[in-house]
Amino acid sequence: MTTSITTDMFVLGIPLVEKMLRSLVVYLFLVLSLRFASKRLLAQLNPFDLVVLLILSNTVQNAVIGNDNSLAGGIVSAVTLLVVNSLVVRTLFKYQRLGRLVEGDPDVLIEQGALKEDALRAEVITRWELMTAARKQGFDSIEEIEKAVLEPGGATLFYRHPARTEDARHKELLERLDRIEGQLESRA
Repeated sequence: MTTSITTDMFVLGIPLVEKMLRSLVVYLFLVLSLRFASKRLLAQLNPFDLVVLLILSNTVQNAVIGNDNSLAGGIVSAVTLLVVNSLVVRTLFKYQRLGRLVEGDPDVLIEQGALKEDALRAEVITRWELMTAARKQGFDSIEEIEKAVLEPGGATLFYRHPARTEDARHKELLERLDRIEGQLESRA
């Protein structure tokens, strides 16, 4: 009985190279598939996106494990995926042009305060979803935003309108008045 348990746990059900190759092929398939999916899928998951990712992981599980449910097989697959991912990340860091090709370019969603409807449509992002992301970064309205950029990793970056010269002068005058008031209070 003990022999059967240890055999089931530690002896691979398929050859080692096949186990590693299965993991590698599924990894590459998923990386390429997610590359061509919307960037929004990577960072701003709605319930539908989450369900798809969960089902996707279950769908490719058998492709990775094959006829092998052993502990050793799981460890081989996990180590293969971690090593391949580490090599890919290091390669993309070293060859940044290749990284841009694999990851894609950022998409501008708001430019000079105006929504870019075509970019929103291409990324399947609603105005409501964009505003929700903006609120998380401290913006109360679209009018406050000069530029919004959806990065390849799925993060959305928001930039405020630059301070207008009148606003800057107004702020400077208020600061001067505060200093004068402070000086008057200290003399009294």
